Amino acid sequence: MNALMPRPSILAVEPYVGGESKLPGVNRIIKLSSNEGAFGPPPSAIEAIRRMATEAHRYPDGGATALRQAIGARFGLDPARIVCGNGSDELIALLILAYGGEGTELVMSAYGFSMYELTGTWAGCRVIKVPERDLTADVDAMLAACGPRTKLVFLANPNNPTGSILPQSEVERLRAGLREDILLVLDSAYAEYVTQPGYDPGVGLVDSTPNTVMTRTFSKIYGLGGMRLGWAYAPPAVIDVLGRVRGPFNVNAAAMAAGIAALAEPGWIEKSVAHNTEWRGKVAEALTAAGLEVRPSEGNFLLVGFGSAERAKRADAALRQRGLIVRAMGSYGLPAYLRVTIGTAEECGLVTEALTAFARTDG
Repeated sequence: MNALMPRPSILAVEPYVGGESKLPGVNRIIKLSSNEGAFGPPPSAIEAIRRMATEAHRYPDGGATALRQAIGARFGLDPARIVCGNGSDELIALLILAYGGEGTELVMSAYGFSMYELTGTWAGCRVIKVPERDLTADVDAMLAACGPRTKLVFLANPNNPTGSILPQSEVERLRAGLREDILLVLDSAYAEYVTQPGYDPGVGLVDSTPNTVMTRTFSKIYGLGGMRLGWAYAPPAVIDVLGRVRGPFNVNAAAMAAGIAALAEPGWIEKSVAHNTEWRGKVAEALTAAGLEVRPSEGNFLLVGFGSAERAKRADAALRQRGLIVRAMGSYGLPAYLRVTIGTAEECGLVTEALTAFARTDG
């Protein structure tokens, strides 16, 4: 009798490994490895989660009606063109399963978010990772990589883990250069942190084309990573497809309540953006002065280069000795880099001090 085996593409995938949160023998740990919001959840979201505890026996609204209305009101969007998910990861996976699969191709930039490759692979797609130009997505190269079997193109803008961003004109050029039967997915998980003038997270292209989707998340600036809550804005035909393939209760009640409350928290976005912009700049300036390579970033993190994989490992070890956890980038094909989340002012000061000391002693 043959052994029970899954589809071959499943075994080609290495399980996703999230940012670490524990260090043996270290009392105080500062986690700067997962790009979580610096301030945690908004106070009103915490209270909303507490209130929902007494309703945990009730099934949630399968259509996330109130949450979609709140998102629509906050961003000026039609709630009927919004679908919510168990994190934007779920929506990315559903799009790949719905429009990709065996015999199709998925195109992404070389250092794009790893979930595109992981999900595309186990769905059966041929995943094409396109070389970047100066750690930034290359529109011409992505267009050239598209063939007759290409059905999906993914672009994170800003991109994780590089922090790079394409100007709106380049995003529009990418969409214009793709066939009508190719779905362009704009992953805008870090949209709220962007300070570049003229930035559009994807609303304009979703409104003007029938084949573009924008995905967003509550895991970053809204501090709700543990609740797993994301959403997509899409053309009606894509919304219809997602409605057919998603689970009937794919977003839990506490997450929906927290999301609604977070959207309404007075001054939360302004406070978070101001803090992130200030400390992203301060950390980048200090580490550059220490002789380290710091990539320009429009997210809530910085990609820091050490010149070699060995030196990056030594820097990571030095940080760990101080209880500081950042994200090694070997799994992204960037072993000479570490990704550092912008945390609180104290956390930023500590990681800056530690890396400056390392650079001084490990030249």
